[in-house]
Amino acid sequence: MNANARKLAQSFDLEKLTPEFYLNPYPTYRALREIEPIKRMPNGSYFLTRYDDLVTAYKNTKAFSSDKKQEFAPKYGASLLYEHHTTSLVFNDPPIHTRVRRLIMGALSQSPRAIAEMEGDLVRLVDGLLDTIAAKGQFELIGDFAAAIPVEVIGNLLDVPHEEREPLRDWSLAILGALEPVIGAEAFARGNKAVEDFLAYLERLVERRRARPGDPSRDVLTRLIQGEENGERLSAKELLHNCIFLLNAGHETTTNLIGNGLVALTQHAAEKQRLVEHPQMIKTAVEEILRYESSNQLGNRMTVEPVVLGGLTLPPGTPGGSWWAHSLARAATCSPAAVNSTARQLPVPASIASRQGPFM
Repeated sequence: MNANARKLAQSFDLEKLTPEFYLNPYPTYRALREIEPIKRMPNGSYFLTRYDDLVTAYKNTKAFSSDKKQEFAPKYGASLLYEHHTTSLVFNDPPIHTRVRRLIMGALSQSPRAIAEMEGDLVRLVDGLLDTIAAKGQFELIGDFAAAIPVEVIGNLLDVPHEEREPLRDWSLAILGALEPVIGAEAFARGNKAVEDFLAYLERLVERRRARPGDPSRDVLTRLIQGEENGERLSAKELLHNCIFLLNAGHETTTNLIGNGLVALTQHAAEKQRLVEHPQMIKTAVEEILRYESSNQLGNRMTVEPVVLGGLTLPPGTPGGSWWAHSLARAATCSPAAVNSTARQLPVPASIASRQGPFM
């Protein structure tokens, strides 16, 4: 390991990321994994880059908490951004996470026509976007294609009128932008206003849907409003914020996957040609892109009891301060030899893009 790599690992600070890091973070990831795989940040948190450590943090929900109230309170204050991110499914622990996830998945599974029609709707959507792109001659991949897909898919599931979908993408991007490790006053204000506007729109949509319910066999929002047969349903606040979460999750995954995938295939022309010649390999290609260039690279958990990782004991959170374990999915799975932090290779390199822990 050369002196430059050692310097990258030693100087890394999640709250002070450089333009060079954003341009090409992978030398830093490798340096961290090989030199300081469990690195303490200046703010007292720990940054993990080894596969085994990350899987432990994601799977051990008794020792590692997803609840973000303690982290987000000083960042957002008593704002709508705080309310949104601490109500969203992904930032809660069982039993709240379990109940909300069950109700959302129940609404999806009890709306069979919505799921059955998704594939046909998606094919027509993609064909239409590609036809529009072909007519234009040149296009912007994210704006003209990738970002349009989650808006339309989630819009169809919730039966949002097409003429009302235009602001959804900008609201989502502003809310997601406020999740960066460090944000300024402008990003905070933009994200908070987006939550305010999104909630106001959803309140009107839900009010209309209560007055005139849709077909519960295809309208997921109607199913969420109605709840389960035993009377269990999301609270008004949970309903609104998790509708926002569904759209945001699509942006964070689908949009980034398409963008990252096209860049990776452009940089690896032989693999691109192989996929063109063998389109039946697309499922494997998607899985590999998720492993190679994870759509969501940063996650964190709080330790709620002492945890030993790599011989280092991480203490639980205390009233005076919080101990956070941050992780980078791409850092741990960027090559077969790096999957488990040693030079050994697994038969099938594992992805932690979205497969570990109690997610959707």
